[in-house]
Amino acid sequence: MQDLLNRLQAADGLTQQLMVRLDLAGKEIQLAQLEKDIEHSEFWNDSTNAQKVMKTVSNLREEVGFWNSLKQHLHDLTDLANLGDDSLRVDLETEITKLESDLDKQSFATMFSGPYDRDDAILAIHAGAGGTDSQDWAGMLQRMYLRWAESQGLRTEILDFTPGEEAGIKSITIAVSGSYAFGYLRSEKGVHRLVRLSPFDAAHRRHTSFALIEVLPQVSMEEADVEINAGDVKIDVFRSSGAGGQNVQKNATAVRLTHLPTGIVVTCQNERSQSQNREFAMKILRARLLELKTAEKDEERAILRGEYTKAEWGSQIRSYVLHPYQMVKDHRTDHETGNSQSVLDGDLNGFMEAYLKSLSSKE
Repeated sequence: MQDLLNRLQAADGLTQQLMVRLDLAGKEIQLAQLEKDIEHSEFWNDSTNAQKVMKTVSNLREEVGFWNSLKQHLHDLTDLANLGDDSLRVDLETEITKLESDLDKQSFATMFSGPYDRDDAILAIHAGAGGTDSQDWAGMLQRMYLRWAESQGLRTEILDFTPGEEAGIKSITIAVSGSYAFGYLRSEKGVHRLVRLSPFDAAHRRHTSFALIEVLPQVSMEEADVEINAGDVKIDVFRSSGAGGQNVQKNATAVRLTHLPTGIVVTCQNERSQSQNREFAMKILRARLLELKTAEKDEERAILRGEYTKAEWGSQIRSYVLHPYQMVKDHRTDHETGNSQSVLDGDLNGFMEAYLKSLSSKE
């Protein structure tokens, strides 16, 4: 049993380390104070502030509850291992392995330091320079991210979609919902470059294709602290594009919003009601305005949107080479792998972790 006790001791050490890094003691004090504040009769007089506080309380309860439960489970396993009963060994090994896996995930989660890392995300993919090959490449990226989201237990919903002329897609906007969706996906923002033998070239020559990935947090109006005046938004409605036949939309349910002061245009046509499309379009517009506001503060306008960051040579964050050799390499972190097919099948956590670690080291 000594080997199991050693593993439990190591897990306990990592637990203590992570709890200090997360300032769990301070968060417990903060949670207790906020729970007292909620009990005051005038708490709901300011509904905007109350909603912010309730979200903070919910997040703190989840985090504090997780660590207290994990700590108790660790102590229970240690007590069982100290009994020295070999008949418990198989069950203990299973539980300890699960505990170690949970700790690894939480150790990764401590790298999420951004203000919106816990929030849902809006993922947009735009085909860049390269014609049909780039539209096909954008379609491959759509599949990659949908498979990644599925493996993470995240929910996805297509909000807007423009198909390619011959293959793939011109653009797509996807809502990604679940814990730390934005925290994970913000590492993917930028230009992605593909090198391969083109299936659309009769001579089967090597082609280079580009696609631009945008990642925005889904935040409420209160969280975003962005003011949108009704008079600044032009609203157009039109019929959603479909597959034809019985699927043709007979009503104008799709929505296009144009923010007149900035020129930002947002569309949503996911074949639901017009009011729902308008609600999602407003979420996307709010997220784009938040990014614009943040970029203005940081003087980083060059990385905002497609018209500022061109999807072409010299600006890629990651290259996917399928010919003459197999390799995927992130140019920001130098993280790479020779198993390109695994990456295209959604195995992205290695790249995401390397990016978050690089941010942590800079901070």
